[in-house]
Amino acid sequence: MRVVIVTESFPPDVNGVAHCAFQTARHLVDRGHAPLVVAPAPAPGNRLAAAAAPCPVVHVPSLPLPGYPQVRVALPSRKLAAALIEHRPDVVHLASPFILGVRGMAAAARLGIPAVAVYQTDLAGYARTYVGAGEAAAWRRIRSVHGAADRTLAPSTASISDLEAHGVPRIQLWQRGVDTVRFRPQFRDHALRREIAPNGEVIVGYVGRLAPEKQVELLAGVCGLEGVKVVIVGDGPAQAHLTEALPGAVFLGRRTGDDLARIFASFDVFAHTGPFETFCQTVQEAMASGVPVVAPAVGGPIDLVDHGRTGFLVPPRDAGAVREAVASLVADAGMRAAFGLAARTTVEGRTWAAVGDQLIGHYEDVLAARRPVVAA
Repeated sequence: MRVVIVTESFPPDVNGVAHCAFQTARHLVDRGHAPLVVAPAPAPGNRLAAAAAPCPVVHVPSLPLPGYPQVRVALPSRKLAAALIEHRPDVVHLASPFILGVRGMAAAARLGIPAVAVYQTDLAGYARTYVGAGEAAAWRRIRSVHGAADRTLAPSTASISDLEAHGVPRIQLWQRGVDTVRFRPQFRDHALRREIAPNGEVIVGYVGRLAPEKQVELLAGVCGLEGVKVVIVGDGPAQAHLTEALPGAVFLGRRTGDDLARIFASFDVFAHTGPFETFCQTVQEAMASGVPVVAPAVGGPIDLVDHGRTGFLVPPRDAGAVREAVASLVADAGMRAAFGLAARTTVEGRTWAAVGDQLIGHYEDVLAARRPVVAA
């Protein structure tokens, strides 16, 4: 099968859309298919990282998003349509389509190529956070591109409900995989723990972008808990603000690969605060690392965290609830161990290979639906 993956983000970017697109491309190659990725060009200093891609990548011109240079926005370019014509795909995969993906959908429609659109980003929530308006316009754009696709794949039951409520048709559930070999409890690093928490504190970690929509400042109350060390992994435009808002927290910057896995496994509790997650991959990575999770009871975490067994779900945007849930885990080492073991067991079957095969099944369904019916 020949596939063109049109994605709004791809490595060296570090985010859920980029990671999922990379894993999708790699799995297609592993299964003998022929993917091609079309993505915004990375910053000039990061272009060498494209050599590590599992398949050919076509970069379209891009600019950094004003105020958030880690995000690249694709500019209009003929390279996208040319890539589709040259690769002759059986199906076009649109990863979190909003700018480049909208053009990809239009090009696929003109060429008569089936398209599968993967919903991954709560753009309406981001519009509320960053501009205080534009939520309705974001949903109109989402409805337009996903409505034109042969199938929309949503990562969580909450996302399916949101899409259905806004009139998006032909939705199926497609969750994300997790690398259970890279992320595992055996990578717990006691030397690292002594470096971060020299007085034996319980380590409460956050991993993700440091941006307003993640609401990491809700961990301020956790910073005040006795015997707790808060560790923040990631970077972004809110870093300076968070350095002041989270007194005593350790900021480790952006980490990836085995280094990130070692840090995850060295946490005692993982705390996620963002209320706009359609899935929340870092929750799965923490669970695979054998770490109990505290997360908001909204969006993707609802499907991932089994409240009272693998962690706690708390009301979104409630700093007091976050503090209380973390404090209960801090106070009970036995509970942390039991939750961590249950968390690891829960995700062991959620490999990228398993969900990648599910994705190929969705492609096949879409292609079958497009085939003409032959009269008997």
